Amino acid sequence: MISTGQARSGRFTVTPRRDEDFLVLHVCGDLDVLTAPTLGTHLDVAFTTSPPVLIVDITDVSFLSSAGISLLVETHRLTERGGISLRVVADSPATSRVLRMMRIDEVIDLYPTLAEARHGRQG
Repeated sequence: MISTGQARSGRFTVTPRRDEDFLVLHVCGDLDVLTAPTLGTHLDVAFTTSPPVLIVDITDVSFLSSAGISLLVETHRLTERGGISLRVVADSPATSRVLRMMRIDEVIDLYPTLAEARHGRQG
């Protein structure tokens, strides 16, 4: 497993980690209009490496705004076009509940755990 660094913006962090065919972006903190660009930068870098599977782990996101949701939807559009499998790990009221209420789970594959996302089994 190779760690590729960590970016910090206040309480917000994105930790990328490449493991086999997976690129995992672990996101922590509030994902809002101020922090979405930081995640967007990490996603842009991810697209340049074209991983077969991109996992965005937002289990440690404490607040998910419309800016964060829009970024995930745009990421889905770009990964679909690039032949990359996007999997989002979300299992908290701040993340999965909001995404399900907005029916984003009908567009983006949501998983309750990182292990299930790695195996491709939806929860």
